Amino acid sequence: MIHSIKKGLLVGLNVTWLLGKVIFPITLILAILQHTPVLPWLFDLIAPFMSIFGLSGEAAIPLVLGNVLTLYAGIGAILSLDLTVKEVFTIALMLGFAHSMFIESAVVMKVGIKLWVVLLVRYGLAILSGIMVNLFWQGGSQTAQFGLLSNTSQTETVTGWLPITLDALQQAFIGVFQLMLIVIPLMIVIQILKDNRFIDVFSKKMAPITRTLGMSENTSTTLTAGLLFGLSYGAGVMIQASREEGVSKKDLTIAFIFLGACHAVIEDTLIFVPLGIPVLPLLLIRVGIAILLTVIVAILWKKAESARRKEVTYGQKNHNSTI
Repeated sequence: MIHSIKKGLLVGLNVTWLLGKVIFPITLILAILQHTPVLPWLFDLIAPFMSIFGLSGEAAIPLVLGNVLTLYAGIGAILSLDLTVKEVFTIALMLGFAHSMFIESAVVMKVGIKLWVVLLVRYGLAILSGIMVNLFWQGGSQTAQFGLLSNTSQTETVTGWLPITLDALQQAFIGVFQLMLIVIPLMIVIQILKDNRFIDVFSKKMAPITRTLGMSENTSTTLTAGLLFGLSYGAGVMIQASREEGVSKKDLTIAFIFLGACHAVIEDTLIFVPLGIPVLPLLLIRVGIAILLTVIVAILWKKAESARRKEVTYGQKNHNSTI
């Protein structure tokens, strides 16, 4: 246990360092640009499109950074903006479905999933979820509280390049510190789970669920890896399991559809805690949509296979009768 904790601590510090190198400069730059005409001009330009999600133009920045870079980069951008609770929740939900698209799409394609399936599922769910939140949630109009960042620090007027730079540095440091408070304990827990082979045990428990979702039991390890560690962190386990356990193309595709909506559920939920939004609904929406979409696709796939088998059988019968 001590060895696992030490190893997890080192991994957590390393991950914090790697992610901090992304989040810190992004938060710093955006915090400084808030005091220039650049961001307001950009916000006004894209505001009409963002309005379908009930978002202001500036909300596009965390969405773009979260998709192009990492989920943590998107969070770093959120920390530097004045957003309402509803806006932060909407961004968090959309980023939950679609983030780190370059990295995670490449990983998924290595497992054997088509790129168009990846883009359709993840971007489709992100856009749909953003529209649905805008239509059905009328609350959340109060300004979001970002953990250690108070509303005063976010909204007070700062003038002069030195005060602006110092304020931006403060936001950047606090953003990385809050990230560290989540990442290090998370990496320790994950290391303990790995060292105690919990993933193997959990995979066996997942077997009945994979059957319910329309997949074979040998897909459970792939599903477990994606659920616990995400598409990036769990990539090695997913690729190895898909090869060693002979997971079919159909099961891999259905598993991805589920994981595209719901992967790294522990990490991707906990990292939004410092943003001051209700994370339980965030989790339930992702899990609920993942289950519903996966079951629908599995049923349609089964019907399509059945129809193809009937066509083959009918064709063979006609061929035999002509002979």
